[in-house]
Amino acid sequence: MTQENPVRPLDLVLLKTFVSVVEWQGFTAAATQLHLAQSTVSAHIRRLEDILGCQLLQRGQVAVQPTPAGERLLAHARHMLRQNTLAWQDVWQQRLHGVVRLGIPDDYLVYLPRALAEFEERYPGVELEVRCGLSVDLVQEVRAGGLDLAVATRQPNSPGGEVLCREPMVWACGSGYETQSRSPLPLAVSRQGFCVFRERAIAALDGAGIAWRIAYASASLSGLSAAVRAGLAVTVLTPSMVGANLRVLGIEDGLPELPRTEITLHRRPGNLSEAAEQLALQLQAHVTSRSELDTAPRADVTPPAP
Repeated sequence: MTQENPVRPLDLVLLKTFVSVVEWQGFTAAATQLHLAQSTVSAHIRRLEDILGCQLLQRGQVAVQPTPAGERLLAHARHMLRQNTLAWQDVWQQRLHGVVRLGIPDDYLVYLPRALAEFEERYPGVELEVRCGLSVDLVQEVRAGGLDLAVATRQPNSPGGEVLCREPMVWACGSGYETQSRSPLPLAVSRQGFCVFRERAIAALDGAGIAWRIAYASASLSGLSAAVRAGLAVTVLTPSMVGANLRVLGIEDGLPELPRTEITLHRRPGNLSEAAEQLALQLQAHVTSRSELDTAPRADVTPPAP
C-alpha cells in the first residue's frame, strides 16, 4: 500500500524564490532581483525540495530548467503569489484596477517581458494591453491618445519622450559567414523611412565610402535576423538584440563605427491613471538597470544537491 505524502503548508517566501530562479534562469540573477545572498537562494530551494520530497530543478543544465514536478509546482506557485498580492491590496484598499495600453516595437520585446510580468504580479487587478508596431507609428498613436505609454527608438523626426537608456549600435552577421567581405555590402534593414537603424547604417557606410545594397527589407526583427543568420546580409542591432547564431562585427572587420541610439518612453497627453504611472515607473527601473544586469557574472545554473 502506497503511503500518501502528508500535506504541509508551503512557504510563500520559498515559492517566490523558486519562481525567480526559474524566470531569471539562474541563482545569481534571482539573488540580485530578490536582494538576497546567493547562498540564501540555494538554501530556499533546498528547503522547498525537502518539504515536497522531490527534485524541482534539473542539475547540470546550461540554463536552469524545472523538472516535471517543478513544472507542476510553478503554475501553483505563481497563482498563490498572485492571490497573496490581491489579499494584501484588498485589505489595505490599495488595489489598482483599469486598463493600461502600452506600445512597443517588436525589436524591444527583449527588454520587457520580465518587466511586464513583474507589473502583472504586483498589480493583478490591472488589465495590460500591449501593441507592437514601428516606433514612429507608436509615438504618433500615444500623442493621439490611442496608447497610454509607448517605448520607442528616438527618431530624428519624432523628438520628445523620456530617455530610458542609450545603447551602442553594432553590425552583426551570421556565425560562420564572412558576409561583411562582400562588395557591395548586402544589408538587411527595415523598410524605407521607418527606422533610425537603417538611416544610420547607410549614413555610416556612405561616410566611409563603402558600397552597399539592400538585400533584405522587413519591418520585423525576426525576419531580419533570419536573413542575417542565413548569411544573406549584415544588419545593425543593439547588443541586447544579438541573438543565437549571430556575431558582432567592428572596425577590425572593415566596417565603420556607429553612433548610440536612445530608447525613450512616451506618455499620452493629460493625466495618466495611477496604473499607467506605476507601469511607467516599472519600465524606467527595468530598462535603465538592464545594462547592469547584462554585465553581471554568469549565473550559477547548477542548484546544490538537496
